Amino acid sequence: MAHFAKIENGVVTSVVVVDDAYEANGETYLNGLGLDGTWVQTSYSASLRGKFAGVGDILNEELDRFEPVKPYPSWGWDEQLYGYLPPFEQPIKGSYNWDEETLTWIEEPIA
Repeated sequence: MAHFAKIENGVVTSVVVVDDAYEANGETYLNGLGLDGTWVQTSYSASLRGKFAGVGDILNEELDRFEPVKPYPSWGWDEQLYGYLPPFEQPIKGSYNWDEETLTWIEEPIA
């Protein structure tokens, strides 16, 4: 089975399964079913476009890959981990949340 992600304004809004017989022309097939829009193939094995597309992911058209939403403006992309990382590592002990305003980890009290 092939999988296709619907793209609206660069964002994945749904992912559907298409029979392998229609894989080569998946977008045309889906539009013919009345599912009008832009459809891009994705793959569980991440062999297409870097990762399996999930709702809310972004299609980076320049690099032709799906990326998760950037959680904070200060976080940077890590190619090896294929995700965003904060500018500073999270402390190991305790429970912390990132505070974008101060660019620090804030320890959360344990209830």
